[in-house]
Amino acid sequence: MAMKSYPPEFKADAVALYLSDPGRTLASVAEDLGISRETLRNWVRQAQADGTAGAKKRGPHKRSARGPLSSDDVLEDENKQLKARIRELEMERDILRRAAKYFGRRDELVSRFEFVDDHAGAFGVKRLCRVLKVSRSGFYRWRKAAPARAQRAAADAALAAEIKQIHGAFDGTYGSPRITAELRARGRRVNHKRVARVMRRSGIVGLHLRKKVRTTVPEPSHQKVPDLIKRDFTASAPNRRYVGDITYLPVGEGRFLYLATVLDLGSRRLAGWSIADHMRTELVSDALRAAAATRGSLHGAIFHADHGAQYTSAEFAKVCAELGVRQSMGAVGTSADNAAAEAFNATLKRETLQGAKHWSSAREARLAVFKWITRYNTRRRHSTLGYLSPIDYEQQTTDKVLLAA
Repeated sequence: MAMKSYPPEFKADAVALYLSDPGRTLASVAEDLGISRETLRNWVRQAQADGTAGAKKRGPHKRSARGPLSSDDVLEDENKQLKARIRELEMERDILRRAAKYFGRRDELVSRFEFVDDHAGAFGVKRLCRVLKVSRSGFYRWRKAAPARAQRAAADAALAAEIKQIHGAFDGTYGSPRITAELRARGRRVNHKRVARVMRRSGIVGLHLRKKVRTTVPEPSHQKVPDLIKRDFTASAPNRRYVGDITYLPVGEGRFLYLATVLDLGSRRLAGWSIADHMRTELVSDALRAAAATRGSLHGAIFHADHGAQYTSAEFAKVCAELGVRQSMGAVGTSADNAAAEAFNATLKRETLQGAKHWSSAREARLAVFKWITRYNTRRRHSTLGYLSPIDYEQQTTDKVLLAA
């Protein structure tokens, strides 16, 4: 029985045997080798197309039906072969020229398969695969999977539309982690890598934060306050530990509003805040009183801040004592000791400004900050809370305590 497949060396030797002997025919060489005449013919054609074999030699005793071949006959035959080879090379050049424009610096396997599919009618799959050096079987597998790819593309398009809606609802501030959490909360079973890929392909980008300008003004004569936080910005439960800071809100023409915040480390909820056109102590006092009103009481809670004059003043210490709050401060001139508060204020300002240098008016600034803070507490998903909003996290914590009781 003839072999089903033959090694490359066998094929090369068979082709060389046929081409080297002017007196041998395809049929006679194939019979000696135990293969079919058509198989040998295909091997010869493939080798000549690849440039690994030349034309068949013609001996001086070769005769045609009309008699001995003249030198003109030999030249004419060789000329025909050369013209055929030139036509093949021109076609390959045309294929490569079109492919260079088609790929557009994307010379990936999928792009080559797409090119073969688009130009198969003009050049044929076999020739295209050979010139582009891709597997014909691989191409046919790729073509067979076209319906599944189309289905995935449609699903990605639908996901992209949903992502754009979420991205717009949060003023373009959400990146792939928060959008993934929002999708899952809506009942979507989706992988975060797929969300990131769809966002990247659709040009959907979350807001990247810029560096914050420092506003802390130290007071040389302030009283000594211990550091009760020591850069541990966590809490075992809400209403135990708070951090605060002041940030500026530019409103144009060199004017500013100032925002003081009181952030709960247990749930990352903004429990209190205050906006004014000054940085006097009453700004931070009003924010702390707002937090006390939100919580009902701050008695026994720690409030950590930097060494700004407002926080180190005797007036603020009096407010803390009145509310039963224990003051805490980090080292002088070390922003890392109050990193959680500074990061929160920076995020708020940059997500509301979104690259703008200032708001057009104080009213616009106040409304923008109010809108962001409200949404932050009720809807904005926080990475340290398992992508829950602060209020949802507090409710979940309360439910667990009630169930355990």
